[in-house]
Amino acid sequence: MKSENQTHTAEFLLLGLSEDPELQPILFGLLLSIYLVTVVGNLLIILAVSSDSHLHTPMYFFLSNLALTDICSTSTVVPKMLVNIQTESKAISYAGCLTQAYFFMVFVCMDNLLLTVMAYDRYVAICHPLHYTVIMNPHFCALLVLICLLISTVDALVHTLMLLRLSFCKHLQIPHFFCELTQIIRMACSDALINNIVEFLATIFLGIAPLSGIIFSYAQIVSSIFRIPSTDRKYKAFSTCGSHLSVVSLFYGTCIGVYLSSAVTDSPRMSAMASVMYTVVTPMLNPFIYSLRNKDMKGALRKLTLGTFLLL
Repeated sequence: MKSENQTHTAEFLLLGLSEDPELQPILFGLLLSIYLVTVVGNLLIILAVSSDSHLHTPMYFFLSNLALTDICSTSTVVPKMLVNIQTESKAISYAGCLTQAYFFMVFVCMDNLLLTVMAYDRYVAICHPLHYTVIMNPHFCALLVLICLLISTVDALVHTLMLLRLSFCKHLQIPHFFCELTQIIRMACSDALINNIVEFLATIFLGIAPLSGIIFSYAQIVSSIFRIPSTDRKYKAFSTCGSHLSVVSLFYGTCIGVYLSSAVTDSPRMSAMASVMYTVVTPMLNPFIYSLRNKDMKGALRKLTLGTFLLL
């Protein structure tokens, strides 16, 4: 196919998870159910944190921002999938594809950085408890969230602007259910070496570096907990980290699983199926992890539910 710059007229085709017509209604119902549970669950987390004064702490402030980010990241991907299944159309415009890729990168990167900030919060709370309120003051917490948002926005903007330099042919088929950066680069007709280099560097600085920070934080946390003489205090310290550690394991575990599946198998469809875990399933599970493992959160959700019921 002749390599011409057709970026203004190119139309991408999202092949989705399956082309089997009999599976489309099942996929639609499953994705819609997961999306609704994700939105409602994360909204409940945000409402519970905002309505209960006992939860107005840095840990829950970051948690509510994480819940909001999960809603946004899922909303970037799932509604378009549902529309495509319902209308039996796989098409997405060039502008729409780049817009979806941009916002998805923003929210996934934000998710990643917020988990790192939350690990730092737990590190300060356990390793430097006497200075916790001074270090993690409201202004500093808000600044950390703004920095995460700024880094995520700049990262996504750089990748998107780099995509604009590429030339695309017409009727490009993306073997995925959303416009994922790597898949878009692979569809380019022009040389994409610089894009691949930028993507590799971003993965190192915004993927490996935050994960290393989380591992370092928890290494210090574990070391501090083992020095605590009281068994009850050890259990309490571990319990405050359990939910966050579970979410971190789920997020990075699914991301690494997607990377390994892409490296091991040549089937793009298998990689797409693996991507469902961190794009759709993980945001749905996060509210359950935090609510089921946290007594304060369960109490706040109970009060919120009871208050809503009384109002009705």
